[in-house]
Amino acid sequence: MAQLVGIKDVAREAGVSVGTVSNVINRPESVAEATRSRVLSTIDRLGYVRSESARQLRAGHSRIIALLVLDMANPFFVDVASGAERVAREAGLGVMLCNSAQSSDEEAEYLGLFSEQRVRGVLVTPADTTGRNLEAFRRQDIPFVLVDRVVPSGEACSVSVDDVVGGSLAGRHLLDQGHDRIVYVSGPMQLAQCQDRRTGVLQALGEAGLPEDRLRVLEEKRLDVAAGRDAGARLLGMSPRPTAVFCANDLLALGVLQALFAAGVSVPDEIALVGYDDIEFASAAAVPLTSVRQPAARMGRLAAELLIEETGENAAGHRHQRIVLQPELVVRGSSFAKSARKIR
Repeated sequence: MAQLVGIKDVAREAGVSVGTVSNVINRPESVAEATRSRVLSTIDRLGYVRSESARQLRAGHSRIIALLVLDMANPFFVDVASGAERVAREAGLGVMLCNSAQSSDEEAEYLGLFSEQRVRGVLVTPADTTGRNLEAFRRQDIPFVLVDRVVPSGEACSVSVDDVVGGSLAGRHLLDQGHDRIVYVSGPMQLAQCQDRRTGVLQALGEAGLPEDRLRVLEEKRLDVAAGRDAGARLLGMSPRPTAVFCANDLLALGVLQALFAAGVSVPDEIALVGYDDIEFASAAAVPLTSVRQPAARMGRLAAELLIEETGENAAGHRHQRIVLQPELVVRGSSFAKSARKIR
């Protein structure tokens, strides 16, 4: 195995001190041009790579931001990661992307890894709803920003979307189309987003003078296409059959759409369908999917900016912020019949 080249090797070959090599790497403007050129040429010839672990030990943290998401199979989180990565790169930082797979146990393992690696900070969409995992960060003084979640205590920054408003937008749209037998297909109800989106639909029903029991809830263990197909099969067996379905995210909605197509049920003529997130696949579905759009990339950018501010040179002036963005409804063919029927 080839021996790693160290900074002392570069200094010896270039005929300079270790301090001069360090200055060339970290403060090149402080070194005379001829000396700087000789050292850089030696670095290139020997293939020297600076030891990040050594720099990390001196600084107390790395140049890496960790991003821990619920489900990397969901394009929503890909967009969040894209926004965060761009901001981090502009700041000279890297992003370590990890997937908790909606498991609080896996999340705890990753949080331990982040602590060992002394990451600069963490952007996290928590899987653990108890908050126990995040307490480890507070104890070890590791900065974090919640993404797609709210921090009620104000002990950290958060960037989220008003999901109650999002659910209300979906509910009012379906009611305006004449639907009042609505099913809400949810992921695990312990997730705040799932609760808030249901609350929004219930608000829309209340504003229309309809009782809460007009909304039926199908709770799935996961927020993916397979869970949506399962929910689609279940709602087809309901009596009376619903005329509209609102799903907690687009992956669930695409699974429901697959189940309805397989059963020969027309969308939107027999059952209208609305999703949430407005991922890229929503507009490309067999029936283009109406969806509540979240500004995912913007959420990632804002969260990364807050974390960089909190961990940068001006950290002393940082104040925790709770940023709540507004969703918007994007209407497509899955919910909007050419001649809306009055079903009530």
